Amino acid sequence: MTRSVYVTGIDRGDGRQVVELGVMELLTRQVDRVGVFRPLVHDGPDRLFELLRARYRLTQDPATVYGMDYQEASALQADRGTDELVSTLVDRFLPVAREYDVVLVLGTDYADTQFPDELSLNARLANEFGASVIPVVGGRKQTSESVRDETRNAYRAYHTLGCDVLAMVVNRVAREDRDEIAERLAPRLPVPCYVVPDEPALAAPTVAQIAHTLGAKVVLGDDSGLARDALDFVFGGAMLPNLLAALTPGCLVITPGDRADLVVGTLAAHSAGTPPIAGVLLTLDEVPADRVLTLAARLAPGTPVLSVPGNSFPTAEQLFSLEGKLNAATPRKAETALGLFERYADTVELTRRVSAPSSDRVTPMMFEHKLLEQARSDLRRVVLPEGDEERVLRAAEVLMRRGVCDLTLLGPVDRIRKHAADLGIALGDTQLIDPAASELRDAFAEKYAALRAHRGVSLELAYDVVSDVNYFGTLMVQEGLADGMVSGSVHSTAATIRPAFEIIKTRQDASIVSSVFFMCLADRVLVYGDCAVNPDPDAEQLADIAVQSAVTAARFGVEPRIAMLSYSTGTSGSGADVDKVREATELVRARRPDLRVEGPIQYDAAVEPSVAATKLPGSEVAGQATVLVFPDLNTGNNTYKAVQRSAGAVAVGPVLQGLRKPVNDLSRGALVQDIVNTVAITAIQAQSPAPAPSPAPSQKAASQ
Repeated sequence: MTRSVYVTGIDRGDGRQVVELGVMELLTRQVDRVGVFRPLVHDGPDRLFELLRARYRLTQDPATVYGMDYQEASALQADRGTDELVSTLVDRFLPVAREYDVVLVLGTDYADTQFPDELSLNARLANEFGASVIPVVGGRKQTSESVRDETRNAYRAYHTLGCDVLAMVVNRVAREDRDEIAERLAPRLPVPCYVVPDEPALAAPTVAQIAHTLGAKVVLGDDSGLARDALDFVFGGAMLPNLLAALTPGCLVITPGDRADLVVGTLAAHSAGTPPIAGVLLTLDEVPADRVLTLAARLAPGTPVLSVPGNSFPTAEQLFSLEGKLNAATPRKAETALGLFERYADTVELTRRVSAPSSDRVTPMMFEHKLLEQARSDLRRVVLPEGDEERVLRAAEVLMRRGVCDLTLLGPVDRIRKHAADLGIALGDTQLIDPAASELRDAFAEKYAALRAHRGVSLELAYDVVSDVNYFGTLMVQEGLADGMVSGSVHSTAATIRPAFEIIKTRQDASIVSSVFFMCLADRVLVYGDCAVNPDPDAEQLADIAVQSAVTAARFGVEPRIAMLSYSTGTSGSGADVDKVREATELVRARRPDLRVEGPIQYDAAVEPSVAATKLPGSEVAGQATVLVFPDLNTGNNTYKAVQRSAGAVAVGPVLQGLRKPVNDLSRGALVQDIVNTVAITAIQAQSPAPAPSPAPSQKAASQ
């Protein structure tokens, strides 16, 4: 069983940070405690570790991450030999290995080092650490043939030195050569080989990095604008029409600071989204007049305008030598890197080969990782009616970069493009539709009028109704143009789900639509139902909520053990409220005898083994419940919010259940990550129909 994974290379410039980040993502899906160890480190900040620490909330003491710096290692090897160097590094690695479930080891970088055979040193360290190896071969600016030969030689070198090679990764190959290289390498290696194409956005510096390198003054722009990638450089000195024709998406425009016409013109083009640019860099220490800057700020809010004292030629020399870096300050690059790795590496196969020790703990991060992975396994299209809302756009960017699902954004297309451009978000292949102007509006109006004719809805009224983004999005789902819908960041719950009740309606096996929250505690995930939809369900409805919640839990990897909650446990209490829960429990047992259910039961007896041992000894559910069904909305809603705030739980939901097709609601206070999670859940719900619960006895009798 592998307890450590050693990511290494054969030369510099292989871009292996993409692989290291991707492997870290895989490891954190499996276990709670992942350590990091870098045997040799250069002076200065370790950008990758800072990224890993921020992204994965690592609590590891940075002092334990590093073996020693290169200068110390070189001197030790020269004075006392390689054996002593390796022995010292093993001594510094072992405390990390003892402390963590699995360790990601970051191999040496082959840059400005004094080791004559760095590959052999990495192989020796991997063997001494008991780590399996993932060698990375860089393919940038190489022919297909040379990449293939180098990869086979790298495998042979590490294998000959006794390493357990998990897989080979070829990184940064020309996109047009990627498929051929992968196809020809596969039969020539005894281990999987993942071929990852070069991605310009990863090598592109951010505007902030450019400003820092050039010592530029930030004249206009905000943090979001400075985080944009500069994918190209366009030098402006000609007339405005010629410059506009030369603009490319994501370019940084470099122009003399006295050319106010070019500044205003390029920002106006950006505002129109034709194309969105990274920013403007002014040379010669010239800055346009204040009134021009005021206009520029209004044209493209947040778009950076920088100023440097030099002229264009020395500025260009510095710019062309810059390369983007993954670090904690570039979260967009991290999302791009992970999306790239997850697209071209078989993460299911690699996870199996890594075989990190399994953990019974399920942390919020592990749960979120698994959601994205499951959604990505079978892509679905999700429509987001609130297409010009900032949080939705930022969530859409994450979803696109990670390849979680296909997206449709609704709203005025020009407004969406402008807002995205102002935020520095490239919408890529995202579908944009304005319901008011869409050619689908007439057909949707006819469909809605037919569905609601019994309510007196005329075609004219329907034509107005379907221009509403939530109705339009719901009709897209109903007609198969999207697989699911997520709304509610600026709309009320009623505005989000009323169209679903009218158009999509409930499944035949569900008497009501209900909801659950996935409550991600520090060490486990619980399912709470119903905390958002039904104010006071009767016994029949409560049983339906319990069965639906169990089905939802199982779909998302939570083994259902149902607790029907009340203020009384077992037979210790009586009254109408307790009797309702007791009756609902019996109905669940009758409908789904395969489900484990207990009720009525108090919350503490449901989740705390010591309390359960006293109140309900011998119960299969008490003390280990995973699905908690509340007797009414008042109790459920207050409980989930109390647990969320007081226990620091991550509440994912509400997730609606019982509809024929998935529609989910957001809290109006939803964060970007909340939206990402909810969209992933919606995509998963759309992947396959939920397993239907067995019909109740009364339903069976009625059907016979």
